[in-house]
Amino acid sequence: MAEHWEVPIHGFAEEKGRKGKGALSVFLFVTDKARSEGLPLDPSDLVTDGGGQVRGLGVRAVQNILARHDIQAVLAKEGGRTSRNSPRNMKAYVRLLNRLDREAPVDLDRVEEFWIGRVRLFLAGKPFKLRLDARSSLRSVVQDLVLQAERKQQKAPGRTDVGAVLQHLVGAKLERAMGRGRLVHHSYSTADAATARRGDFEVGDTVVHVTAAPSESVIRECRANLEAGRHPVLVTLSSRMPVALGLSDQAGLAGRLDVFDIEQFLGLNIYEWTEFRSENRRSLLRKFVKCYNQIVGEVETDPSLRIEVK
Repeated sequence: MAEHWEVPIHGFAEEKGRKGKGALSVFLFVTDKARSEGLPLDPSDLVTDGGGQVRGLGVRAVQNILARHDIQAVLAKEGGRTSRNSPRNMKAYVRLLNRLDREAPVDLDRVEEFWIGRVRLFLAGKPFKLRLDARSSLRSVVQDLVLQAERKQQKAPGRTDVGAVLQHLVGAKLERAMGRGRLVHHSYSTADAATARRGDFEVGDTVVHVTAAPSESVIRECRANLEAGRHPVLVTLSSRMPVALGLSDQAGLAGRLDVFDIEQFLGLNIYEWTEFRSENRRSLLRKFVKCYNQIVGEVETDPSLRIEVK
């Protein structure tokens, strides 16, 4: 059974203007204040003399709270201190906590966990950036996307951004090669579940497996493809190629299983599609990203997996 404070706190968090980094900083700070000083709080004690800022709120105070939850990323450079909405959000939140406390004791540890969850979503919610720099190699462009996904995963343990990005990049490449609508796409979580599918994508008599962490289980799937008269292709990270090739050799599939790193798998086709002309690259990459974003929008519920072209 939900505690008496859960529904009101959730509803409060969903209201307009209460999802940004400044607001989250305020709610974390006030919750911590309530934990240390107890409820009820007097909102007049939490504003500066001029009334324009929340007293004691700043980047250090907020980062100390985040550090308790192993979050090292900076939520807001000023910790929400300079936001004009901070005093208003503080007062509204204090009124809510005080009202809930009058009804029954509030589990402030769990309230803090709730706001920490919101912070993790915020930090993970920004789209990836694809930077169109004519001086950069295609390999480095793809590697930068992978690095962004790795960093996002590190900020919010439990996320699977790298695997999801790899899968939908490959899906977009196959869409471009085969034509829109000729391929079946699945969410990344569905791809990891036990299903009757032979792999992530089936094209002709070829089965494409996409993984950020090659394992014996995916190699067994590749063997099953071969036994069923299908041709398996494995796409992974360049850093995981030695592992994939080693597992393939151990399973006796050397010479029967094609293994590609994601940069090579995408890069060569992009060169061909642009007719090896750098002036065509920007337009092509924008179209490629549009296709990728369409796939993400159709099969994923997390908009932060989208890519924004810079």
